[in-house]
Amino acid sequence: MRRVRESIVIKSITGIVSLLLLFSVIVGVIGYRGYTSALLDQYSEDAFYTADSAAYLVNPSRLDAYMNSGGETAEYRAVWQSMSRLCNSTGSTFIYVIVPDLTDYAHITFVFSTVNEEMDYDLYPFGYLRQTTNEEYKVKYKRLFDGVSDRELVVRDKGYIETDKHITAMIPLKDPGGNTKAILCVQRQLDILSEARNTYLLKVLLAMIILAVLVVIGQGYYLTRFFLNPVKKITDEARRFAAENVTLSEKLSESITSKDEIGQLAGSIDRMETQISQYVSDLTTVTAENERISMELNLATRIQEDMLPTIYPPFPDRSEFDIFASMTPARKVGGDFYDYFLIDHDHLCVVMADVSGKGIPAALFMMASKIILTNYAKVGYSPAEILRETNEAICSHNTMEMFVTVWLGILEISTGRLTAANAGHEYPILKTGDGPYEIVRDKHGFVLGGMAGMKYKEYEIQMFPGSHLFLYTDGVPEASNAEEEMFGMERTLAALNRISAGSPMQVLEAVKTDVDAFVQGAEQFDDLTMLCLEYK
Repeated sequence: MRRVRESIVIKSITGIVSLLLLFSVIVGVIGYRGYTSALLDQYSEDAFYTADSAAYLVNPSRLDAYMNSGGETAEYRAVWQSMSRLCNSTGSTFIYVIVPDLTDYAHITFVFSTVNEEMDYDLYPFGYLRQTTNEEYKVKYKRLFDGVSDRELVVRDKGYIETDKHITAMIPLKDPGGNTKAILCVQRQLDILSEARNTYLLKVLLAMIILAVLVVIGQGYYLTRFFLNPVKKITDEARRFAAENVTLSEKLSESITSKDEIGQLAGSIDRMETQISQYVSDLTTVTAENERISMELNLATRIQEDMLPTIYPPFPDRSEFDIFASMTPARKVGGDFYDYFLIDHDHLCVVMADVSGKGIPAALFMMASKIILTNYAKVGYSPAEILRETNEAICSHNTMEMFVTVWLGILEISTGRLTAANAGHEYPILKTGDGPYEIVRDKHGFVLGGMAGMKYKEYEIQMFPGSHLFLYTDGVPEASNAEEEMFGMERTLAALNRISAGSPMQVLEAVKTDVDAFVQGAEQFDDLTMLCLEYK
């Protein structure tokens, strides 16, 4: 028994297990606290994100009208239904809008109140008046109304709580003048947080038990076979590679991780095998790699083409207008894009854009920008708002510092009034009635993705029956011939006026023909994208 106690194996196992247990306890406590804090922060941020989304549904300037109407108007019900759907889709317990008594904040009046359908809680009716829960809520309400903060969080996990443990995220609803009109609150239960915390404790305990068992078993084998197994593996691998000349997926250095001479020898054999195999395989993979790249580029071209509308006529049942567009990329894929779609029965959105750079990076950036623009346009924003919101979305994740120039217009089909905004793009060209094509020198804003916080201005163009609007990217006027002379705006206007009475398709074909004749086969350095809209 004494010899067993004095064995180096037993001593090593006892020391390692003791240190392991101490280390596990320390790491477990630190990890538990950090995990709980991080989880609560993420949980709270999700609630504030839901609150920000709900704030888009409520017009603070209309709160007085909601109160005066008793919440019976169609507008009020539409907002309530949207807020209810958001409450259920995000897993929130409550989403509600309240107006506190500003004298002492001791009472609150409910303007909107929604509850998750899967949770058994009562719904407060419109105009319901109740006492403020406690002093903490009063302080939070006052801070929001006084403008001290733009967001407040209440965590209720102690004492009597009528709806179980929960958090409440609160943000102010301000009118255009910056005055707080009400407070929007999102409440989420903490049962998910508790379950995750308990799961974490269970996993840590299980990992400690498993690790202790593995250490006890592994330490004995480690001490007895410290040299034999590594040397045997190296010898067997050297024989196998000499006979097969094929590397295995599992490297010697992955199984022999020691930093001594044996580990260095294992790494040297791995590198030798890799270099020999790589030398042989490189000779046979170069051609296959080129074919793969070509196939991927062809696929990228197909995907990009499918992103752009290419079916004509695009709206066969609409006779009020005609539209045609084309894009010829400088490479297999390009950064230019155009788009047009009906926002509703009486509004047509038209987009022309040019992404900085060329090739696949520009194509990826182009597809992301196009999706963002389209989404904001279909929400019902004005052109300036669409550009502003798109710019903010791009700038928030633009680590490559790319940008895109955009011209966007919304045509009111019944009147011919076109409202447009320009984010650093080329001037549009307009033909009114039987007159010639002329440049519209509109107001330029900054490019999208260049700087956050930018604002854009709108302007209007009145289109009459027979009017044509021609949009393009800089690939048209900057197309160059072998002498590096540019096509220019004068030749562009001349090409347009040469076929001023033609259809949109004929107009684009005429410009493309003149550009091709000018460049005379010189390499195309930029994407060539055009769009023509005829108002009938």
